[in-house]
Amino acid sequence: MNEALTRRPARRHAALDSLNDHGLLRELSYCNGRWIAGEKDFAVFDPATGQPVARVTAIGPQGVDAAISAADAAFPVWLAMLPDERGAILRRWAALIRENQADLARIMVLEQGKPMAEALGEIDYAASFPEWYAEEGRRLNVESITSHLPGVEMAVRREAIGVAALVTPWNFPAAMLTRKASAALAAGCTVVAHPSGETPLSALALVELAERAGMPAGVLNVLTGASPEIVGALCDDVRIGAMSFTGSTSIGRLVATRCVPSMKRLVLELGGHAPLIVFGDADPDRAVEIAMNAKFATSGQDCLAANRIFVHRSIQGAFLERFSARIAALRVGPGLNETTQIGPLMHERAIAKVEAQVANALALGARCLTGGTRHPAGPLFFTPTLLAGVPDEAVIMREETFGPVAAVTVFDTEEEVIRRANDTAYGLVAYVVTENGRRQWRMGRALQFGMVAINRVKITGGPVPFGGWKQSGLGREGSRHGLEAFTELKYLCIDTADTEGQERKDA
Repeated sequence: MNEALTRRPARRHAALDSLNDHGLLRELSYCNGRWIAGEKDFAVFDPATGQPVARVTAIGPQGVDAAISAADAAFPVWLAMLPDERGAILRRWAALIRENQADLARIMVLEQGKPMAEALGEIDYAASFPEWYAEEGRRLNVESITSHLPGVEMAVRREAIGVAALVTPWNFPAAMLTRKASAALAAGCTVVAHPSGETPLSALALVELAERAGMPAGVLNVLTGASPEIVGALCDDVRIGAMSFTGSTSIGRLVATRCVPSMKRLVLELGGHAPLIVFGDADPDRAVEIAMNAKFATSGQDCLAANRIFVHRSIQGAFLERFSARIAALRVGPGLNETTQIGPLMHERAIAKVEAQVANALALGARCLTGGTRHPAGPLFFTPTLLAGVPDEAVIMREETFGPVAAVTVFDTEEEVIRRANDTAYGLVAYVVTENGRRQWRMGRALQFGMVAINRVKITGGPVPFGGWKQSGLGREGSRHGLEAFTELKYLCIDTADTEGQERKDA
């Protein structure tokens, strides 16, 4: 590792020239308060143009061990700080994120591709987590127990679990880091984080700001490089007390299996396959607006995206007419264009998957009302698409899409749509559009999902326990539950009775 490479010259994307603070563009990993380089590096590409954005270091086994050692050594000092002291650093971090919102959003657009308006929104969302956990860290209070034994006082404490490993995805490269890290840090844990190799620049910019906020050396470490090597080492190391992973269900299973020998605490935020259910009493225009927001945010590359849209037969015609027109009007292009609403997909595998799902649905009798093909904007762009009459056996109704394709099917009864919506291995979020108050409560109870949104799309935030049922994951992020995920329970049982024959003495 060579710290001297901190500011090494590199061929970078021309759009980076407009950054207000060029110090936010980091290409090295961060370990124990220093910027370090591995023996190799890799290119980060703009998915909109295919141009290289920057070259980022790839840390090997030695660097992973160094980061874990640094976090392990820093843990007692960080834990000994008062919650308000840790909270003050988190608040300064949040303030710096907001101050640098424009630069952070530009970096994100260049490496991830999402439209600028969405990137700005994500940076604001990312800042909300250190703000919220700066306060919530004060509330890891002792829980008193009414003793069932004479002369005994009992209490339960929550104590920080130690070093936490965080693995973050490419679709929300800023918010997923701050959501995980803020909770762990507020609980008193130290952190070793690994961002996706496709979008590492956002994480590196955020840790640069954390350093400026006064984060002590060793408390927050970020390692870039080959995920199988880095994540495998984090899973195997017994000094890591908790593993928080966001990604696909298939990779999540591998992570969980590899963490079993060391019995790590697991928080897994995995795949989603959300239903959106539109009942006959819904206003068609409002229902379409909800469907647009639930389906096409981040160009459909979102575990919360509505993949299966169930529309009551009585409203199907009006809904499809309006939905098709709105989808056809979406503006596709590079995220830096002010008018862009749909950006590129992340890689060729995503394009191929969307194409295969559309072809399968059409072969099984679905109708394509708009879109259905790649977009001329570039090789990673797909035209926003609406499929109607999609049968339940179609692949798009069984597997997560992660692209700008809306699949609509019709239903007749509440009991029927509950059964069909629940017929999935996933259970992250479900959306319901209905004006019937009694039905709203029935659907909220009947849908087998960790989160249910009624007549709206935006439901996440610092106070919210984000997470799913079934194969959508384990544990929760956000809220006090996300804080508690990085703690262990300790039960105290204290004998307060006088020893027989011994006089009670004042201390």
